[in-house]
Amino acid sequence: MFEVLILSFAFVFGIFARQLSLPPLVGFLAAGFALNAFGPSVGLPDDAGPLLEHLAHLGVLLLLFTIGLKLNIRSLAEPVVLGSALIHLAITCLVFTFGFSVLFSLPLDTALLLAIALSFSSTVLAAKVLESKRELRALHGRIAIGILIIQDLAALAVLSIYSGQSPSLWALLVFLLPLLRPLLYWLMSIAQHDELLVLMGAVLAIAVGGMGFEAVGLSSEVGALVMGLLLAKHPRAQELSKALWGLKEVLLISFFLQIGMAGLPDTDALLFAVALAVVLPLKGVLFFALLIAFRLRARNAFLGSLSLTAYSEFGLIVASSILEEWLVPLAIAVALSFVIAAPFNRLAHSLFDRWEKQLTRFERHSRHPDEQPVNLGAATVLVLGMGRTGSAAYDFFRDKGLEVMGIDSDPNKSDSQRQICYGDIEDVGFWHQLDINDLSAVILATPELESKLIASRELRKAGFTGQLIAGIHFQDEAEPLHSAGVDQTYLLMTGAGIGIAEKTWEKLQEASQ
Repeated sequence: MFEVLILSFAFVFGIFARQLSLPPLVGFLAAGFALNAFGPSVGLPDDAGPLLEHLAHLGVLLLLFTIGLKLNIRSLAEPVVLGSALIHLAITCLVFTFGFSVLFSLPLDTALLLAIALSFSSTVLAAKVLESKRELRALHGRIAIGILIIQDLAALAVLSIYSGQSPSLWALLVFLLPLLRPLLYWLMSIAQHDELLVLMGAVLAIAVGGMGFEAVGLSSEVGALVMGLLLAKHPRAQELSKALWGLKEVLLISFFLQIGMAGLPDTDALLFAVALAVVLPLKGVLFFALLIAFRLRARNAFLGSLSLTAYSEFGLIVASSILEEWLVPLAIAVALSFVIAAPFNRLAHSLFDRWEKQLTRFERHSRHPDEQPVNLGAATVLVLGMGRTGSAAYDFFRDKGLEVMGIDSDPNKSDSQRQICYGDIEDVGFWHQLDINDLSAVILATPELESKLIASRELRKAGFTGQLIAGIHFQDEAEPLHSAGVDQTYLLMTGAGIGIAEKTWEKLQEASQ
């Protein structure tokens, strides 16, 4: 009965949210409140709450593990990440503590803990938003995730201090974990693909990282993240991340349901949550100001700050351990912040395009090192998106003797064998500073349709008259791309079949001679 009810409620409310052009996670939150209100009358078991909490915890562990697979640990030490996270934390804690002490007459220690809980941003929401738009490795995505990790570490430190628990001496063994990387790489090769690869990822995230770190007095969330980091440089790390995608998504539904089931609010809790929702934009404004101060361009500062504009699920973890009487009001505030932030994040790129003139006025004259203008040199062919498709196209043109340049939003794609520059092609400002006079052809090999459309429009707007070719995953993507200026579309799976057929034909011809 438990499975039937939670899946049915989640599906119905998720569909309803989608029909309202809201992300399904908003529907899952509403489903949690509905289960809280009507669950007992429709036969929801009494132990549903703890079971759902357990499933939600597993989903968070898998999420953090997959984030670790895509994270460069050196990015945490960047001034923009460390500085923005700590300054934002300090200012937010100071303002909220003062407000709670003066306006609500709360004791100083309670006011401080509430301020700390509300200073964090949602890791789950930001990660899902960035992942759904494939922006985890874009500059604003990397900075946002880095800030979230710093915040999560701060939250874990607060829990350790106020809970009275401290890591055991065995926790020092964590520093030896990098020595296990060869063993983990060997296990990756043994697991190969499919179900064993999924099982290996789950074991590392939940058993080794989660339970292992808890056993020595450390956070299971940090443990899952660390295990992902150990495998981040493995050639098949992205395959492992994709293999875990479905399992992680299903388990994370429990997380959003759990927030809604934390309790039904009374009038005071609702007023508290609404008041926090009113001041929520200030969280994003402060992040935007800090990112601008650290020399990010307005676009990346806006997208990064918007993904961080939601109260954190870690605030609920802090409340459940230290401030139990505040759990329901904080749960309502977190849920309400998700409802507000999710639609804005979905429209983030179009919102920036609308407010670009106003926002760019705040930019500093100096630029972040990752945002320096791209120089295409003598390239006549440009490949946008250096995944498997883009890399294959790049190698083909290079082997034909053409000057070719690749661009990708992931700076880690650079290697010694290819000329690859960092660039976010969805950034309109990127195209304004790009010299395309020598280009004769551009290949659109990015995974997202929206990025292809933006690149096509901006190239044609800039006067590009050469060939514009786009790889597509579905036939219905062809028409909007042609309208945006693409000369020819290429259905990738059909192309793969043609390539196999051509190789087979060549071998048959050789055999007949």
